[in-house]
Amino acid sequence: MAQVKPFKGVRPPRELVERVSARPYDVLSSDEARSEAEGNVMSLYHITRPEINLPSGTDEHAPQVYSEASRQYKLFKEAGWLRQDPQPYYYIYAQTWRDKTQYGIVVAASVEDYNNGVILRHEQTRRDKEDDRMRHIESCSAQVGPAFLAYLPNDGIRAVIERITTSEKAEYDFVSSDDIRHRMWLVGDPRSILEITLFFEKMPHLYIADGHHRSAAASRVAAERKANNPRHTGDEEYNSFLAVCFSADELTILDYNRVIKDLNGLTLHQVVERLHESFIVHDKGQDMYCPSHIHEFAMYIHGHWYALTPKEGTFDENDPIKRLDVSISSELILDKIFGIRDLRDSKRIDFVGGIRGLLDLKRRVDNGEAACALALYPTTMQQIIDVADSGNIMPPKATWFEPKLRSGIVIHEI
Repeated sequence: MAQVKPFKGVRPPRELVERVSARPYDVLSSDEARSEAEGNVMSLYHITRPEINLPSGTDEHAPQVYSEASRQYKLFKEAGWLRQDPQPYYYIYAQTWRDKTQYGIVVAASVEDYNNGVILRHEQTRRDKEDDRMRHIESCSAQVGPAFLAYLPNDGIRAVIERITTSEKAEYDFVSSDDIRHRMWLVGDPRSILEITLFFEKMPHLYIADGHHRSAAASRVAAERKANNPRHTGDEEYNSFLAVCFSADELTILDYNRVIKDLNGLTLHQVVERLHESFIVHDKGQDMYCPSHIHEFAMYIHGHWYALTPKEGTFDENDPIKRLDVSISSELILDKIFGIRDLRDSKRIDFVGGIRGLLDLKRRVDNGEAACALALYPTTMQQIIDVADSGNIMPPKATWFEPKLRSGIVIHEI
């Protein structure tokens, strides 16, 4: 059963939250973070992307970068830009994007649940990315960015959220520069805290939607601190990690597309000829074409869009992994035609989140940055749950959730 608890969050004063909070560290480059933080000493990027305070070109994983993160975190607290709440709270965090609102509950989730499979994952993690997040957590003694968790729809939690958000004024209410409205309510009354805790206790699983590396890093930090603490009790804050939990039916998953940098020595005619072996192929001409349903793909190559539907018998519909569109496209297109087998390490492929749109795929091909582009239909939340429940792992770059959780709304100290 899922264990969550309230915590004494570290967060900006209401009048500063818009200046302090920032996009997640991993959705932008160092140069982009430096540009966004320019002229704003309160920007959380000074903590989450601390290399922006060091000479341009500094390795973002250099020891001095993590030291700078620690220095900046202390500075923010001393300046009053971040303050710790006097009592433990749950926090309700609402995001409104494109006329749709999703309501999450910010909790201290259990590292033990992550370790024992109550919190299920659907992606593999990379050791270098785990190391980076682990060093950042250690340097600040805090989890600055949250993991993004999902739970199966729960009427009880929905009722608590509705009661609080309709009867109480939001602590935060602002629209960020990317046109997302962010609101947050504090949940400190004993009745609501107990209700939320008990509702989660009845859940057999939580699912990581985004934040696999944050979760893994929190687990590793907890293990190290436990080993170095002869008085470990299990109640220490390092046994928990910052997470925002959303009902699975409220989440929006966008397509996660691919651009291939060369045609593997093939001509356009040869590529199309090989596509016909596994797909029903329709030439859609020069008008941009977006896949309209699961098991349909769109390829842009040499100024033309093609709609691709896999032929019957080309994949196993009963296998939770092989029936995924990311698996079908990897096997029948990327591997079979272009010779790209390792999506994690191949330099011949790049991945483009659906938030950038088909126009970005077309641009990359037209300007010669890529030889062709492949657009996929979005993975569904149910597919993620099916994969996680089966104990399997999805292929790389299968999901792109929007909107992203804003960092700095609330921080968990360990």
